Amino acid sequence: MKNNLGWALMGICIIITASILGGAYKYKYRTQDTIVVTGLGEKEFTSDLIVWRGWIVQQSPTAESGYAQLEEAKQKVQAFIRSKGIADSSVVFQFVNVNRTTEPIYANGQYIGQRNTGYELRQEFSIESKEIALVETVSREISSLIAQGVQLESWQPEYYYTKLSDVKMDLIAKATEDARMRAQKIAKEAGCRLKKLRTARMGVFQITSPNSNEAFTAGGTFNTSSKNKIARITMRLEYRIQ
Repeated sequence: MKNNLGWALMGICIIITASILGGAYKYKYRTQDTIVVTGLGEKEFTSDLIVWRGWIVQQSPTAESGYAQLEEAKQKVQAFIRSKGIADSSVVFQFVNVNRTTEPIYANGQYIGQRNTGYELRQEFSIESKEIALVETVSREISSLIAQGVQLESWQPEYYYTKLSDVKMDLIAKATEDARMRAQKIAKEAGCRLKKLRTARMGVFQITSPNSNEAFTAGGTFNTSSKNKIARITMRLEYRIQ
């Protein structure tokens, strides 16, 4: 009796094992009945916001005289920017950084220390505006203040677009449609047809200047040096087929 029960239990185990293996076999080949495609969405656009930064620099033997001279230079910078048609509300002046300046002291060719020679004061200012052409003019011509005794340093203008969320949504739609059309073409040529979408995965948002060799990055490229830009995004779709 016990032997019969043992054989019966063994038979049940064999049936269950076969069922599991058969299901895994069917699942393995079922999941291979898919098409994976990648679609691309692209759009060129022009920036609608410019940001330009500069610094007023002043050297002076004392901090007090340096502040006075820096304030005079600041007034000249403000007047110049205003003369180019840019509103005062678009210009922001940051706090003043004050640093001591020194020079080395040598005796008989040996370094023995340093002495204080005065102070260097630096004040950053920035312009943020949608009047791109006006700010570009300021960034190019402000060096004329050097003739008035104003010491300036500046960066290249940075360009941004305030409606990037709209661009991104448009690119997702374009990339998805491009991927779907590719999948349909592949299925047609292979003699099968698409079924339900299995997975969809969005790639990284990339913004570069047109006709450039800027490299894409895993975290996404965001170009700010070019006024004209091109945005790209990819969509990876996986369809079941039959």
